[in-house]
Amino acid sequence: MTGRTDSEHNEADLSDPDGGATSGGWTRRAVTGALALAPFHRRASAEERGRDPSLLDGAKLQAAYRDRSCSPTEVVTSVLKRADALNPVVNAFIVLDRDGSLSAAEASAARWRDGKPLGPLDGVPVTLKDNIPWAGHPTRKGSRTGSDAGTLQNSPLAERLLRAGAVVIGKTCMPEFGWKRVGDSPLTGLTRNPWNTLLTTGGSTAGGSAAAALNLGVVHFGTDGAGSIRIPSSFCGVFGIKPSLGRIAAVPAAPTLHLGPVSRTVRDAAVALQALSGPDPRDITSSHAPMPDLVGSLDKGVKGLRIAWSPRLGYVERLDPEVEAIVGRAAEAFAQLGASVEHADPGFPNPMPILEPIWLTIAWSAVRPIPQAQWSELDPGLLALARKGQGVSGADYATAFGARASLHAAMARFNERYDLLLTPTVAVPAFAAGHNTPPGGAYGDDWLNWAPYTYPFNLSLHPAASVPCGFTSDGRPVGLQIVGPYLREDLVLRAARAYEQAHPWPFLDRPKSG
Repeated sequence: MTGRTDSEHNEADLSDPDGGATSGGWTRRAVTGALALAPFHRRASAEERGRDPSLLDGAKLQAAYRDRSCSPTEVVTSVLKRADALNPVVNAFIVLDRDGSLSAAEASAARWRDGKPLGPLDGVPVTLKDNIPWAGHPTRKGSRTGSDAGTLQNSPLAERLLRAGAVVIGKTCMPEFGWKRVGDSPLTGLTRNPWNTLLTTGGSTAGGSAAAALNLGVVHFGTDGAGSIRIPSSFCGVFGIKPSLGRIAAVPAAPTLHLGPVSRTVRDAAVALQALSGPDPRDITSSHAPMPDLVGSLDKGVKGLRIAWSPRLGYVERLDPEVEAIVGRAAEAFAQLGASVEHADPGFPNPMPILEPIWLTIAWSAVRPIPQAQWSELDPGLLALARKGQGVSGADYATAFGARASLHAAMARFNERYDLLLTPTVAVPAFAAGHNTPPGGAYGDDWLNWAPYTYPFNLSLHPAASVPCGFTSDGRPVGLQIVGPYLREDLVLRAARAYEQAHPWPFLDRPKSG
């Protein structure tokens, strides 16, 4: 598929610099913006200096900071302006810290003027999903049962972002407690897909993926317990990566929960992941293994790599034919890039019996502390799932937890023969917003029926990314999933970058109406 150049992007007509938003403290339903820094230096072009800085990519933003053609304060101001205009359409954000983000941007601008930036994220506007604690701001997790009081302590991720000089703009919307893979919640309502506002974003990193599609922020941090980064990345036509379990420390940790970035470009995600990975004593699952040089190896390509293409993982029964064809062509493209591509399945049976007791127990653990008088405020689907989880025995949970090792071992054997595995990210393109499954009944009433490709690699702990690889005939984005060996995020990112360079994907600057 053919992408557009920067000069072909249309800029939104945003005339009000204040956007009509409130000016004090943090506000509900406001927004993010700006772009991640690349690890090389060059001067911004005349064209770049004359454009809205909130539409620049990461490398161009860094160049602008260095040659002072643009400052972090200007970038954040521009992002807030666009966000105020666009968020009412897509509903990506629940919280915006307007005063805090502008103050942080001014501090970053001073460091850049003095030639002393804190690192590659200094001055970069970012967002956090609403289940990632950020001190002084609510962590409501998409639930009306949550508190409006500010969280007392930062999560390890928020702490590292602030220490790196990143400008945390706000928090993004998610389904209640992340229980499903679409983008609505009782607290915030529907989050809409920028490529067609009648469609779902997917979930549960719903708001982050919508914001990434519109470049309302450089990097949008989400969580992925069974596909929550990769599914909305696929539906929204952006890049998202779930690193190996524990690469980015999580508090509280969970058996399948991975933290990772969503962004427009592979490089922006690589820069962020490189800067923020590492162990934390508050997360017993956090990894002490050194992170490979993600940015330095990014442009090494895929020549000589052994890649397996598995359209159905050996057991998936239902796959949209148009999605299969689009992803199949993307898999074939890696052969043209110098890799050896073969049709091969990873060799494990359907892991649904492993996931189910874990997923049900997680749902019950989310609902259990909530006073029963408030259960009527919960998403009915979540409550039904939690009630099932209440009946899962400790023995069944422990058995499922231990059975993850069989998947990990199967993938280890598979990676002796293949460096990477390619699959569809999702079995379907985005469908109508407000539904948990595609209307028509072909996939039943369980979201796992249309999203069978992502959760196996949460259970196995392996890194996996979704790369935009085309559009359906009616304009819905489709994603290719790239799965790498355990702790080899560098291989996943190299492959994603190679595909991105050979087949650049288009960007939006405003939502499309359905």
